[in-house]
Amino acid sequence: MARGPKKHLKRIAAPSSWMLDKLGGTYASRPSTGPHKLRESLPLTILLRRRLQYALTGREVVTILAQRLVKVDGKVRTDTKYPIGFQDVISIEKSGEHFRLLYDVKGRFAIHRITPEEACYKLCKVKKTPVGKRGVPYIVTHDGRTIRYPDPEIAVNDTVKYDIEQNKITGFIKFDTGNVVVITGGRNMGRVGTILHRERHIGGFDIVHVKDVLDRTFATRVTNIFVIGEGSKPWISLPKGKGVKLTISEERDQRRRAKAQQ
Repeated sequence: MARGPKKHLKRIAAPSSWMLDKLGGTYASRPSTGPHKLRESLPLTILLRRRLQYALTGREVVTILAQRLVKVDGKVRTDTKYPIGFQDVISIEKSGEHFRLLYDVKGRFAIHRITPEEACYKLCKVKKTPVGKRGVPYIVTHDGRTIRYPDPEIAVNDTVKYDIEQNKITGFIKFDTGNVVVITGGRNMGRVGTILHRERHIGGFDIVHVKDVLDRTFATRVTNIFVIGEGSKPWISLPKGKGVKLTISEERDQRRRAKAQQ
């Protein structure tokens, strides 16, 4: 019997959101244990090699990270397999670049370039609101943070605006009808819309109905909802497409229009 956690990851078994080719070797980099789940994260080595293309080989990735050039959420990370996930801010100060990890409408990781002002904060979804030892209230967020003494109005499924530099909450958004959300799981992953209403199912999964800017409605589980703004204005900039899912024919027409304009 195998003892301990698995150390390897076959290329075929890697999440499709990494967009690895099948013939690029037998194995893929398995993310280290960290703030995000294996299938909801991207190792730093794949970000630097495949997406940003700052390195050609794994050895070059090791060299870049050993020089302490890459920061994730304001902290230097030197582990090549460190898992970065949804809403994480990646900063490369030497080149003056900042990126936020989001999803596109096809459920793949989108490396979204952001301004230095926007790189100072991130949005975190509240997973739990327990009370610790000696009656100290705290919240647990989707990226594994525990933040003590939050605002008493913050509840599960709300979103907090977390200042990376000062390590504190600077604002929060309630999980409420009319607020803009992004879907982080299921077949509608990456889509952006406003909450219409929430169906409560006792003993089952609550279902949330969402409408996008094209007035198309869809439904998903409440666990897949991530509130990103009050009203229709998001607190973060969105990647190309603004989270609007088009049909195959609409995508085709868009490509044809773009080609005609060239």
